[in-house]
Amino acid sequence: MQGSAGKRVSGTWYLKAVASDKGIPGKMLGSVSVTPMTVKILEEGSLEIKFTARISGQCWKITTVLEKTDEPGKYTAYGGRQVVHIIKSDVEDHYILYGVGKLAGHQIQMAKLVGRDPEINQEALKDFKEFSGFTGLDSENMIIPQQRETCPPSLGFGSRSLWL
Repeated sequence: MQGSAGKRVSGTWYLKAVASDKGIPGKMLGSVSVTPMTVKILEEGSLEIKFTARISGQCWKITTVLEKTDEPGKYTAYGGRQVVHIIKSDVEDHYILYGVGKLAGHQIQMAKLVGRDPEINQEALKDFKEFSGFTGLDSENMIIPQQRETCPPSLGFGSRSLWL
């Protein structure tokens, strides 16, 4: 998934699991579902990620630009306020996006498991859980979002530029 990999990065990815050291928005309020993520390589190797999340019945269009740094696999977002590492999983076509930053004035760390197909790969999920535990993320604060092709317009839309 790394930007230097060129065409391997761009295209469709699926968000398979999310873990955090804090509560995950929407987890306590109901189910979370997501559309496939679209990843586009920008100039200088930065990445634009777009997807829609349905949280507690509300659809949110989410767009994030991860700005490439001089360190392979390391990106920043929001003027450097958040740092995101893209880590290859031991399972083919799966990556972990691990971010550290501030949300609403509080330090937060979050990890996301992404893969090329929508099915949950148990080996990749095990790898993700081990990584999450190693980085101090709480397994109680992990979700596996439902996969959706679209978010129905009748639910209403919001827009966020949000990574963590």
